[in-house]
Amino acid sequence: MGGAVAGHDLRMPALAAAGWLTGIAAHQVGGWVWPAVAAAGVLAATRRSPTLVAVAMVAAAVAASTLLRVQAVSDNPVGTLAHDRAAATVTGTVASDPRPVAGRFAEQVVLRLEVRTVTGRGRTHRLATPVLVIGGETWRHAALGATVTTSGVLVPADGHDLAGVLTSARDPAVRAPPDAWWRGAATVRAGIRDAVAHRPDDQRALVPALVDGDDAGLDPGLADDFRTTGLTHLTAVSGTNLTLVVGFLLLLARWCGVRGRWLLLVGALGIVGFVLLARTEPSVLRAAVMGAIGLVAMGVDGRRRAFRALGVAVVVLLLVQPGLAMTAGFALSVLATAGIVVLAPPWRDALARWLPRWMAEAVAVPAAAQLACTPVVAGLSGQVSLVAVVANLAVAPVVGPATVLGLAGGLVTLVHPPSGRLLGTGAAWCVGWIVAVARRGADLPGAALDWGSGIVALAVLTALCVGLVLVLPRALRHPAPGAALLVLLVLVVTVRLPTPGWPADGWVLAMCDVGQGDALVVRAGASAGIVVDAGPDAGAVDACLDRLEVDEVPLVVLTHFHADHVDGLSGVLDGRRVGALETTRMLDPPGGVAQVGEQAAAAGLVPQLAPYGVTRTLGAATLQVLWPPSDRTEVGAADGSRANDASVVLLVEVRGVRVLLTGDLEPEGQAALRDTLARLDVDVLKVPHHGSRYQDLELLTSLDAEVALVSVGADNDYGHPAEVVLEALSAGGSEVLRTDTDGDVLVVPDGDGVWVATR
Repeated sequence: MGGAVAGHDLRMPALAAAGWLTGIAAHQVGGWVWPAVAAAGVLAATRRSPTLVAVAMVAAAVAASTLLRVQAVSDNPVGTLAHDRAAATVTGTVASDPRPVAGRFAEQVVLRLEVRTVTGRGRTHRLATPVLVIGGETWRHAALGATVTTSGVLVPADGHDLAGVLTSARDPAVRAPPDAWWRGAATVRAGIRDAVAHRPDDQRALVPALVDGDDAGLDPGLADDFRTTGLTHLTAVSGTNLTLVVGFLLLLARWCGVRGRWLLLVGALGIVGFVLLARTEPSVLRAAVMGAIGLVAMGVDGRRRAFRALGVAVVVLLLVQPGLAMTAGFALSVLATAGIVVLAPPWRDALARWLPRWMAEAVAVPAAAQLACTPVVAGLSGQVSLVAVVANLAVAPVVGPATVLGLAGGLVTLVHPPSGRLLGTGAAWCVGWIVAVARRGADLPGAALDWGSGIVALAVLTALCVGLVLVLPRALRHPAPGAALLVLLVLVVTVRLPTPGWPADGWVLAMCDVGQGDALVVRAGASAGIVVDAGPDAGAVDACLDRLEVDEVPLVVLTHFHADHVDGLSGVLDGRRVGALETTRMLDPPGGVAQVGEQAAAAGLVPQLAPYGVTRTLGAATLQVLWPPSDRTEVGAADGSRANDASVVLLVEVRGVRVLLTGDLEPEGQAALRDTLARLDVDVLKVPHHGSRYQDLELLTSLDAEVALVSVGADNDYGHPAEVVLEALSAGGSEVLRTDTDGDVLVVPDGDGVWVATR
């Protein structure tokens, strides 16, 4: 990096890089990593270089630690039972907070359990190994640190950090309550929530997330806005949280006259207390270490010492928690810290030639952290945030006060609730500004640039970032180049840039790539579209509608209430004029129904039942509801198991193109529908249920669709789409398009037929 690392001792970072690469290799190829480690040792011995010897030793230590950890987790009785998918009874300690997740049919709760005993196949074993538990609603109340007993079916886990997954876990039986320190941490966390309980929803959810990473209740749409604007680190436990909390604690200690080693003791106790408050998960420990490095960087000669400390921290973390080598959070933390320590000082000094030093520092720090993380973020999301630096600058003045006031409010609430709520109100006002920045920033036309996550795209992006690292220190020394860069960034962010050839002229139907879910748009006018299902991700459907230049939605139809069809609704409603919202008659599962109701009410909409048999014209589109009939039962099993077969089925016609949209209709419903669709001929078929093998192929092939659309997520766990279904459709003359391989798909009229465009 040339001058960017001038004056820094690169030996410890070199050791860290060697350990990190070895950890990744050990996870990927297992014992085959040893020949490479041995070759490094031979090279070090030949060259007689102390640095190379240290590199070889670190590589060997990380390889050994990783392989031993992988073997310890997989080669034990739990792993064996999981491989056999056996029923088992386990007793262990709750190692993470319960987290509700959307299941295939109903909401479930997941948490980590440190298993101490397991009974299966008639034998009981004592051990210590981590297991992921998936259970029902009662698991919400499992307290961190409590010892519980439960039973279920063990199945293999993805990755190397879990011995297995206990599915269909029965209600936990508590054997022992949490220890005193866990109860104390839970009390403080509850106090933080109570201090802001009287504030609006977004503020009530964001203050605990900012202070201790407790993001339960955070609106998915807001979380997506935070991702778009590069503010996600504020909703999770990060080094910034610890730096602010412990830094404030040290400041208080100084005011009270604490000096010398006693000050170090206060800092150490603050770090331990923060870890207990935010939970002792690997991500929290990683954040605590990075935050401690941030505190070191604030001291005398801090930048130089922090760079060395970063190298030491990476090596130690990889030896203690080898699985971190494979996590994106670890990469982002290390890169952000390195960017702040290495890149920010020369950028700050360059800007300080023509800006006040405090302003130069305020610009350089978030810019350096963001640039260092950009390739990894693009690899995860396929996007490059263009507003991240500005957004982080805008919220920087309130992040510290919000964090400190939120923590103080939680502590004071335990003693005097009115005073605690007063402090909580101050914290809420601060996060109100953060919410406004995230929402406004995400709404900008060029907030994020779709880049892609392929090898070539990421290689080009990395090269561009390295080029910026080399060029920026010189470019920022003078106001003219710096101002020009700023003006260019403002233009790119605020002016919607055209995507050549997209959307295709005259398109009538779009299938959005939203992952494992459905989101389709029927064109109703120049900037209007009828949205049928919203997918599982608000950001994905929002971005698709932006690309289609859809600003007005006369109608949203949710075919049924499963998460992969409704969780993205906030992305449709955000910033668009929406006329009406219609749903299936089957109001199940309850969680999806409640979520849709809340989001609709916030947008001033009242959900209505899709009117069976009624033909309507909305703009250029004519649509008719073919299913479910009005006499069909509206009562589900409260678990979503019957919701698919109550999917709203729409027959749509736009500019002479006939389209059948089928939701997730199952074979039973398809067979019942077949008689009413006798001799129906369509141009486009949206294949039911993401191409599941459970289809009435007689119905689907009888439609003579020219194009068959399959909305499906890449590498999904359901085996969608089934090859037998694709082969039957192709044999019937349909051109099959699927979002996992083709991305967004547009249908365009072409004389007597249609053609498709993909993105």
